[in-house]
Amino acid sequence: MTEEVKRLYRSQKDKVIGGVCGGLGNYLNIDPVLIRVAWAVLFFAGGMGLLAYILAWIIIPERQAD
Repeated sequence: MTEEVKRLYRSQKDKVIGGVCGGLGNYLNIDPVLIRVAWAVLFFAGGMGLLAYILAWIIIPERQAD
């Protein structure tokens, strides 16, 4: 039996800006709105949320259409 490896991709369907939160929500099986709220809190609590989002946008590949 082979088990499929779960991979992290930016979402093409559930995206507001870059698809990072939608992709993380899909990967972690949670609502992307919760991730967006956490990122907003990090942003307003010192600006690290913006830097983390930009880095994730660059590093996480976008899912290619099948």
